[in-house]
This record gives sequence, C-alpha cells and structure tokens, in this order.
Amino acid sequence: MNNALILGPLQRSGTTLPLFDAQVPAGFPSPALDHMEHKLSLDVLLDLQAPHTYVVAVSGDSMVGAGIFDNDHLIVSRALQARPGHVVVACLNGDVFVKRLAQDQGQFVLRSENPAYSPRYILEQDELMIWGVVTHSLRNHLNHG
Repeated sequence: MNNALILGPLQRSGTTLPLFDAQVPAGFPSPALDHMEHKLSLDVLLDLQAPHTYVVAVSGDSMVGAGIFDNDHLIVSRALQARPGHVVVACLNGDVFVKRLAQDQGQFVLRSENPAYSPRYILEQDELMIWGVVTHSLRNHLNHG
C-alpha cells in the first residue's frame, strides 16, 4: 500500500516574499507588524538544493503524530544521509511509504506516527531503499477542517 506520491524535483525560483520584521504572535496582533523590512526567499527558507530536493504528496493518516496529515506535501532531500529518528521516504519491496526510520537492537524499522499502525521490521529478504529525508511539510490550511 503506497502512502506517498512523488510529484517531482524542485527548481530554484528566485522569488522573494515580504518578511515581517517581528514574529507574529498567535494571540493578539502587535501594531509593530505594520513594518515589513526584509525579503525572504522560499528557496533559502526551505533549503532547496536542486536537483537533490523533490516534493511528495502524502495520503493517509499514519504520520499524524509527526504533524504530517493526509494531502500534505513534503519537501524531501536526497542529499541528506538518513539516520534513525529521521522521517524518510522509503521504498520497501516496491511500495513507497513515509515513515520514521528507527533501529531496534541493530534491526532497521519503519515506524508510523499513529498507534493504529504497527511498525514494519526490515527482514533479511526485504528490499529497502531510502529515497530521501523529509525536511519540511506544507499544508493548505484552507482545505483542512
């Protein structure tokens, strides 16, 4: 069962957005927020290292404990070395998943971040390929209820 769809590599855009000079409070707004002093590049913010970065669309609820929800888009880096504790895009026996990479007594495990799903221990006969490390997630807040 797949829960990740590879959308393709990212390319640098060079587009910048206004950046507020102060942090935005989650409570009451500050009058100081009327001042936009800087420009911010999403390429820099998301550390896009084209062509080593790509986007994945997520389906399912197995990673909600990591803040990754159905229909989110993930920024994935192929340039990073996957380590236990990282959320990764993994291909296990031909199926592509987004899971947390773990190690249990020397054995690699792909763990969901939802207790409804069991961990998947990697067996000797399994073919596991790590396709990248998840660095950021993007969510459309208009379409999440």
